[in-house]
Amino acid sequence: MSSALRARVRGNPASDLTDGSSWRDSVDRVALRVDLARLPAPIRADAADLTYPGARRPDRHCVLDVDGLGLAVWEWGDVDAPPVLFAHGGFDFAGTFDTLAPLVADAGFRVVSWDHRGHGDSSVAHLYSWDADLRDALAVLDSTGARSLPVVGHSKGGALMLQLAESQPHRVSHLVNLDGLPSARSWPDVPEHHRTRMLNGELAGWLDHRRKAATLIRKPGTIEELAARRGRMNPRLDPAWLRYLVPIGAFERADGWRWKIDPAMRMGGFGPWRPEWSMARLPALGMPVLCVLGLVVDDMGWGTLPEDIHHNLPPGGRFVPLDGVGHFVHIEKPRVVADLILDLIHD
Repeated sequence: MSSALRARVRGNPASDLTDGSSWRDSVDRVALRVDLARLPAPIRADAADLTYPGARRPDRHCVLDVDGLGLAVWEWGDVDAPPVLFAHGGFDFAGTFDTLAPLVADAGFRVVSWDHRGHGDSSVAHLYSWDADLRDALAVLDSTGARSLPVVGHSKGGALMLQLAESQPHRVSHLVNLDGLPSARSWPDVPEHHRTRMLNGELAGWLDHRRKAATLIRKPGTIEELAARRGRMNPRLDPAWLRYLVPIGAFERADGWRWKIDPAMRMGGFGPWRPEWSMARLPALGMPVLCVLGLVVDDMGWGTLPEDIHHNLPPGGRFVPLDGVGHFVHIEKPRVVADLILDLIHD
C-alpha cells in the first residue's frame, strides 16, 4: 500500500439522490466523475465567509495516494505535535470536526482526519466496503509517522476505529468511541447456512441500487436548501451550523450546490460487515477505552442503550452517557467531548 503524500488538492463532485437527472454520456461512470472532480469548484465570496462560533478550518490539507485512490487528509494543530486520528461518520466528512478538532489541537495535539472514500474531497471509487475503509484508515494512520496513537471515531467512524483497535492493537494507544457502538441484533439465531441464504435478497438489493445509481446525480439547491435537507435528518443541529457545512461538504456549479457524497453509496452498503458485530469486539480491547453515548434517540443514531455498553466494557473502560444530547455528541457538546478525550489521553 502506497503512503506517498501529495499536496495536490482535488474537488469531488460526489453529490442527494432525489431526482432523475442522469449522466447522459457513454463513458465510464467513475471515470466521468473523477474527470469532473479535477475541475475547480469555485466558492462564492458570501459562501466562503460563512462562519460558526468555535469552528475553525484545518491548518493543513493534502492528498494521500492509497493505491491510486486520493484521500483528502486534513490537520489541525502544530505539525510537530503528537498526532490523534479522528474518523467521521457515514455520509459526513472531516469538516464536521471543525468545532471539536481545534479544541484538542489547542491542547497540544495534531488532529489528523480524512474524508472517507466517496465522501467530501476524497476520490470516488469503484469499491465501497468495510474492509476498504479499514485499509484507508490504516494508510492515513501510517502517514502520520506514529507507531501508535489515540484514535477517535463518531458513528460509523467509531465502529471503524473499534475494529482497527482490535485488529491492530499495537497501533492504537487509546480509543474514544462517540456514539459508534451499534448493538441491535438484526439476525435471528439460525444456522449459518440458512443465514447465508437470507443474504441473497440483501445482496440483490444492493447490486440493484448500484445499477440505478450509475445514471443519477444529486439534486442541486441553494446553501439554505442543502442545509434544510440535512436538517431533516439532523433536526437537533443548529441551522447556522448546517449552513456553515455546505460550502465545505458540497460543491457549486451553475445550477446550484450538491453534497460531495457519491450517489453509489447508501446506508448499509459496508460489504461483509454488520453493525451489531461491533459491540462484540469491545470487551477484548486492552488499551484505555472511552465510550460516549447521547441519550436522546435520533433517527441517524444506532438506538444503543446504556446497558448495552455497560455489559460489554473492557476492564478499565469508561462509559459516559450524556443527557439531553443526541447522536452527534461532538457537534452538540464539543467542549464536553474535547475535555473527555483529553482526560483519557493525559491519563
